[in-house]
Amino acid sequence: MSDESGATGRLVRESGKLSVLTMTSRVLGLIRERTRGGLMGTGALADAFTVAFNVPNLFRRLFAEGSMSVAFIPTVKAYFSEGDREKTEEFLSATFTALSVAVCAVVAAGIAASPLLARLFMSEPVETAVLMRVMFPFLALVSMAAFFQGILNALGSFAPSGFAPILFNLSFIFVPVLVGPLTANPARAMAVGVVVGGSLQALCQLPYVIRLGARFRFVSPGKAFANPGMRRVMSLIAPTILGMAAYEVNGLVSTSLATGAGTGAATALSFSIRLMELVLGVFVVSVGTVLLPELSGLAATARWKEYRQTLARALEVIALITVPVAVFSVCERVDIVSLVFRTREFGDDSVRQTAGAFFYHMMGLPFIGANRILAPAFYARGDTRTPAWSGILSVAVNIAAAFALQRLMGGSGIALALTIAGAVNTAALLVMLTRMGIDGLGASLASVALYVARLAGFSAIAALPVLALRGPLRALFGGSGSGLVAYGVPFALSAVAFAAVGVGLLALTKDPQAAFLLSSIGRRSKRRSN
Repeated sequence: MSDESGATGRLVRESGKLSVLTMTSRVLGLIRERTRGGLMGTGALADAFTVAFNVPNLFRRLFAEGSMSVAFIPTVKAYFSEGDREKTEEFLSATFTALSVAVCAVVAAGIAASPLLARLFMSEPVETAVLMRVMFPFLALVSMAAFFQGILNALGSFAPSGFAPILFNLSFIFVPVLVGPLTANPARAMAVGVVVGGSLQALCQLPYVIRLGARFRFVSPGKAFANPGMRRVMSLIAPTILGMAAYEVNGLVSTSLATGAGTGAATALSFSIRLMELVLGVFVVSVGTVLLPELSGLAATARWKEYRQTLARALEVIALITVPVAVFSVCERVDIVSLVFRTREFGDDSVRQTAGAFFYHMMGLPFIGANRILAPAFYARGDTRTPAWSGILSVAVNIAAAFALQRLMGGSGIALALTIAGAVNTAALLVMLTRMGIDGLGASLASVALYVARLAGFSAIAALPVLALRGPLRALFGGSGSGLVAYGVPFALSAVAFAAVGVGLLALTKDPQAAFLLSSIGRRSKRRSN
């Protein structure tokens, strides 16, 4: 097996394992959102919950996802590679302490400032503030979960962190049912479910961290911030937080604009993004999660040929998934939204708003997928500034476009602004990537671009029978009293038609990435049977 096939094969295998868990989590996430839609629809109470959850979620991305993946994982991986247990324990203790101090301070400030934060939005201020206070502790819990996940991923263990979100979603689904009679409204019951789910996310990973031999404790803040490893993490985090902060401010601006676009617009955008994240979570996020440690190891040993080949193959695999799915989802957006979310409370108007946003969100899916692969290419080289500046540029574009398009298109305009910003971010990262000076990288990226164009052409051809069948299928099944039949059967038949044409074109042209994925899956199945 060549070095290229070996590196990419490991990437696909580990991504595949994580994808199974992530797909389960995303499916439960859809059930969670359906439960939420069934209880509150897209009314004022739903908007209050959406706003209240988005604020602590902003800080979660800053303290948890951003710092743990970008700065912590490459640093702790280097400590584990050195094999000095004492130095590793000192670094982990310093990180644990610094993260605890920072997060607890933000949680306390957030609870105190919730009434002021709630007034920044046009949702119901009193209920929004109450929900925000209930959910702010979620930030501390999920930050600890991200700390544990960083340790596990650096040690090559991905399954426990893939299982943790499943527990969160199960909590979100069942806890509101259990505590609902004890709370004033469904939104508060769901807020309790968020906090319980955050606790389970952290606790379920801790035994695996201990089992793998990682040790840490709380030390004095002075000692924590003086640790050399912690200083390196802070130097890497600083530009990342700048970029992430700009991105999250953009999210808050978008939410604020959505609440001003009419009742239900903010919640419709939230539901649409949840559907898009299902696709991202099934494979795209998994590839990005596994890719960072893989590229970090290649960069550390200056194996630039393998680095270039692994990155290009990952981009093509992501394109093979996101481009066809985006085209099919745009064609079938109404049936998809109706099948997943339609209930008595989530009626025609809710479907219309959500499907409108989903149309523009899915147009940006290939860009978002590419960005999840391109950013780790910089992080693996210890470069956190380039993605940060690219992110700031895309945020500026997003805010400007959202302000302009919201007036013309309402909530759908805000979704289109996100797609435009994603395209700008992808373009900026690609330009900066070609300036790294890695031999052959420009040619590899040009080959990826041609491959994406070919996939777009194949997907357009595969969409023709879907569009042709839409009218007859709706006429045949639309009168059914069952939502599963009325929307599910047309969706399934359209998916079969789209897949048949698409797979036929890939087979006819002997697509190398499709063949590679099939061979990887085949080898994995053979090993299991043996």
